[in-house]
Amino acid sequence: MEPIRFDGRVAIVTGAGRGIGRAHALLLAERGARVVVNDLGSAASGAGRDPGPAERVAAEIRAAGGHAVADGSDVASAEGAARLVRRALDAYGRIDVLVNNAGIWVPDAFPDVDVSAMRRYYDVHVGGSFNVTRECWPHMARAGYGRVVMTTSHGILGSPALIAYGTAKGGVFALARALAVTGQDLGITVNNVAPVAVTRLAGGDDDGGAGGGLLQGSLPELVSPLVMLLCHESCPVSGETFLSGGRRHARLFVAETEGYVHPDPDVTPEAVAGHWGQIMDPTDHYIPADTGMWLQGYAEWIAAAQVASPA
Repeated sequence: MEPIRFDGRVAIVTGAGRGIGRAHALLLAERGARVVVNDLGSAASGAGRDPGPAERVAAEIRAAGGHAVADGSDVASAEGAARLVRRALDAYGRIDVLVNNAGIWVPDAFPDVDVSAMRRYYDVHVGGSFNVTRECWPHMARAGYGRVVMTTSHGILGSPALIAYGTAKGGVFALARALAVTGQDLGITVNNVAPVAVTRLAGGDDDGGAGGGLLQGSLPELVSPLVMLLCHESCPVSGETFLSGGRRHARLFVAETEGYVHPDPDVTPEAVAGHWGQIMDPTDHYIPADTGMWLQGYAEWIAAAQVASPA
């Protein structure tokens, strides 16, 4: 296999001052990319700002012989995202790769978590990913090429300690799916990664040097190889989501069971309950690639059942 390299490519990585984002930025640079290291330098909660983390990572890349510039823009704002993209264009003249990694997290619980926390998570995770991708999109579309990686989470599966975080990451998951369809004729791929790593957001330190239990040994840099593939011109997929951590890589997908179609319009709660096993049976599940394919499948199921029209 040919080495996966990024010579001549320009990459933006948000949240790249620490942890997983830093690992992505370092590996991209090691593989030849010119990297814009974005990080607000905030606390894990999103409070405060510090240009130091982004500047240190950019300096680390340059010291190793690579090319990088630092950026401290707040991607949660449209203005901050525009400044970040302008920084990339001013420095390197193009944008080929975007890794939306910036995020915040503190434990929460329902119903104690309030709407202001929900909005803050939305602004950073969904809004930040949307804002920067929106700014990059016209440049990628004109070039007929782009690679976008969003950062979602296994928190979308449901956790009582991840109410706001998991909800926001569910929004990121859906955003990537929608943009993947939008970019399919433009040469732009959009995929999700759900990382598992010891970082300060997961109870460790900035370098993944602490943590135990299931996260023991799940270093941030173990997530980056999969992300590199999704960032590369050889990326074989779009609209997909992958779990990556602790040397394990797996696909995460939304599927639909074959289900049950009632033979006539006289559908009752009892009829639904009587076929509950069939509705729940995952044996013949189907994975819709997008909403259009789902609608096509839905129409075929209904037609196949020959549902009678109401009198």
